[in-house]
Formats: sequence, structure tokens, C-alpha cells
Amino acid sequence: MLEFPRWKVIWLWALTIVCALAAVPSLTSMTNIQLPASLPQPKVNLGLDLAGGSHILLEADPSQVRQQRIEGMDESVRGKLKAENIRISDISNNNGSLSFLVEDPSKVDAVREAILPLTNGAGLTGKRDWTITVADGNRFVLTPTQEGIDQAVSQAMDTAVEVVRKRIDALGTKEPTIIRQGAQRIVVQVPGLQDPQQLKNLLGQTAKLEFKLVDTTALPSDVARGVAPPGSEIVPYATASEGGGVASIAVKRLGGIRGDELTNAQMTNNQQTNEPVVNITFNTEGGKKFANLTTQNVGKPFAIILDGKVLSAPNINEPILGGSAVISGRFTAESANALAISLRSGALPVDLKVVEERTVGPDLGADSIRKGMIAMGVGTLALAVFILATYGRFGVYACLALVLNVLMILGIMGIIGTTLTLPGIAGFVLTIGAAVDANVLINERIREERHRGRRVVAAVEMGYKEASRAIFDANITNVIAAVLMFAFGSGPVKGFAVVLMIGIATSVFTAVTLTRLWVAQWLRRARPAELNL
Repeated sequence: MLEFPRWKVIWLWALTIVCALAAVPSLTSMTNIQLPASLPQPKVNLGLDLAGGSHILLEADPSQVRQQRIEGMDESVRGKLKAENIRISDISNNNGSLSFLVEDPSKVDAVREAILPLTNGAGLTGKRDWTITVADGNRFVLTPTQEGIDQAVSQAMDTAVEVVRKRIDALGTKEPTIIRQGAQRIVVQVPGLQDPQQLKNLLGQTAKLEFKLVDTTALPSDVARGVAPPGSEIVPYATASEGGGVASIAVKRLGGIRGDELTNAQMTNNQQTNEPVVNITFNTEGGKKFANLTTQNVGKPFAIILDGKVLSAPNINEPILGGSAVISGRFTAESANALAISLRSGALPVDLKVVEERTVGPDLGADSIRKGMIAMGVGTLALAVFILATYGRFGVYACLALVLNVLMILGIMGIIGTTLTLPGIAGFVLTIGAAVDANVLINERIREERHRGRRVVAAVEMGYKEASRAIFDANITNVIAAVLMFAFGSGPVKGFAVVLMIGIATSVFTAVTLTRLWVAQWLRRARPAELNL
């Protein structure tokens, strides 16, 4: 175990030096020393508790999911029965259910067979997500079950988490923490963001984009009173100027196009007016729908609706066949860019409202770092004094390995871009003790071998060989625990687990491999007859 070929020595030193040098940018950033911009600068990202930032708690409304499911079932039932040439009337989706009347009572069984595939099992509950009942012989009533609602809420929240993550990533933030809390809440923590207003504006926008035909048969007086013709709905304008002084407009409730078929959205400027606009591009299926909509309704107005408000209602002068369109609405550059980010990220499946927000100041984080560094410095100094007094030359090797271990942890964290949190600093301090523990086992084992009468070289070789087994066994169990913490823990717990895993790997490398290399080189050079252990 004490034989080290030249290639292995070079490789070990190269790995150590590269990882140690990678820690320099992180160390200099803490002391406000600027390195040349031409040098690579991998830095450890600081978490919310160290760098400061914004904490926001978002909550969804489950009743909105119920209404969405009823509206979706309404459209599906209409389309399915239209394809089967079955006429229905008196359709209502009020009171938490969807009901309709089958005009030909002899087709009740056919209707049941047609709409039954529109329902599914509610997860592993053994129940359906909809109940279908028939009243008065030919009136169908479809009601979403609680199991189906719970499943839909869970799926909506999972989607919302991903949409929120995409929107925050588009802002260029580092290592945000985005996790579900309970059944209908999402925790968002963004380190380094001191003003949460921009984040709140971005996350509070559902970005549900729709293109619907305007109902030109609606009387302005009825629209002003909030009365829409059958099959239509009243939608308010985002601003009164867009409607030419009109507050609302009537649009067809069904048959429009949704924005979930977009592939891209970019903020640009109108070449004629220089006003900020948003260019959108549909996927293949969405492009076909948009082309059909504009081809079949040339000369008619259609409304561009965002989050339940009309941005504009232009006339379709000619078919739009390119799969792209332009959204205008008196945007500023900031609002147009925010809308483009929201549309690219996808629409939130449910509205999210901010129920809690707070800002963590960087001063608190700086104080935590300072105290953590003091704790690490005091612990390192105490261990160094103990190890030097107890093991002499071997204690010097252990102290050098300890310093390199700290540098390698910082360097590896900087290279892979991990985030350091306050629990991570605790993992740092814990790793220092674990690193010295390996050297204690090795040195005590060498003492035992010398007491048994082995020669110096044989005692050292046997000491490293036998102690390494216990070291590897102990650290493997620690790695298993760290992996479980990382897999099932939240942000701070994951931060502790990451530092612990990296620290275990580097401590074994420095305390076992590097010290063995140094001891082997010293034995070959000095050939001592006795060890001061």
C-alpha cells in the first residue's frame, strides 16, 4: 500500500491542486478581492439564509380546479355527442355539476356509452373521477367526485411548480428553492433578490392566453348590463382605451384557441409605431387551428384574452397561415418582457395568490457566515493543536490534509455550482472533525502494530491497510444517510447533505490517500528506525 508510481503521484497532486485552486474565487469573493476577469471563477452560491433574498408563499384555490374540470367536461361532452349526431339542450354547468337534456329519450343509453370513456379512475382510490346519473328519464347530471378533485388539484400543483420554476429560471436567478407545501401551497425562495415585487408580479400572472371570436349579435346595452347571448360570455377589457371606452365585450365561450399550444414568445417592437409587442409562435397543431380560425372568419373580430381580460379585439383581415401572431396592448418594455416569459413558461393551471412574503437581509447572512467561519477556525485550531501534540510528524501530515480538505470542498462546490446554506456550514464544521477522525484511526493502528513488534515500514503499511476498512465502512454509512437526506429533505436539509457528501469524499481522499503518499515518500527518503507516535 506504500507503493506510488510516478504517474499516480502526478495524478493525485494535479487533482488536489485543481480542486484547491477552484476554491480561490469563493475565498476572494468573501474578502471583496477582485480576480482578473480572464480567469475562470467558479464560485459557491450562497443560499437565502446567507445571501439574503425573498421568501414567498403561494396558495391555490381548489374551487377553481373544480370549475375548470366542469368547463372542460362541458366542451368534451358537446364535441363527443356532436360527433355521434346526438342532439342535447338545456346545458348548465352551475352548482358544481354539468347537466344537459337529451332531446331523444331513446338515445339515453347511447349517450351514456359515449360519455363514459370521458371519465377515468381517480388514482388508486378505486373510484371514478366523475359520477354520471340520469334524472327524469333523459337528463344527465355529471358531478366531479372528491377523489377526482383531489387528484386534479395535485396534478395542477405539480404543473404549477414546474411553471414557477421556469419563470424564475428565466430571470437568471441562482439556485432558487421551489417546493410544494401541503396540498395547495408552494414555497418560493430566491437568494439575492431583495425586491420581491418583480417576483410577485411574475408569479401572480396566470398567463392563460385565449383567442375567441367576438359575438357580434350581442347588443351593447345587454353587454353593458352583463347579459350575454346563449353560448357566449362577457369579458372585460384590460384597459378602457383598448375598448374605445367600452368596458366589456361578448365572446363565444367555445371554439377558440388556447395558449398552451405556443412554442415561443418574444418581446419585440412594432416596426411602424415602435411600441413593445409580443410575437408568439404556435406548434404544428396550434398553427393549424389558428389558420382554420382565421380562414373561416375573415372580416370578423376576434378577441385576444389574457387572464380573463381582453387585450385587444382586432378584425381578421386575412387568413393567418404562418403559425405566428402578434399581441399588442399598450405594453411597456418591462411588461411585454414579463408577458413573454410567462407565455414561454406556460400558463399556470390555477391562480396563485401570495399569502406570505418576507425579505431576508444580506446583513443577517454575512453575520451567519462570520460566525460560521469563526466556529470553523476555532475548531480547526483546536484539532490542529491536539493532533500535533499527540502524533508529531504524522500530526503535521494530518493538519496539512485538513487544510487541503477544506479547500477541496469549497473548490468542488464551486465547480459543480452548489449552494451553501447555514446548515451547509454546519456540515462543513462536522466534516473537519470527521477528517481528523480518519487520521486518528490510522495513527492509533500504527501504534498498535509497533507495540506488536512490527518494523516501521510494515507497521505503517499494516496500519493504513487495517484502518482503511473501518474508515470506508463508517463513511459509506454516512454517505447513505446523506443521500437519503438529499432525496427526501427540503432546501436547507439538502444543503447540509450536499456538503456532507462532498466532505466525506474529500476527507477520505486527503486523510487516507494523500497522507499515505506523504508518509511513503518520507519513509523512502529518511528510512527511520523509530516512529514518534
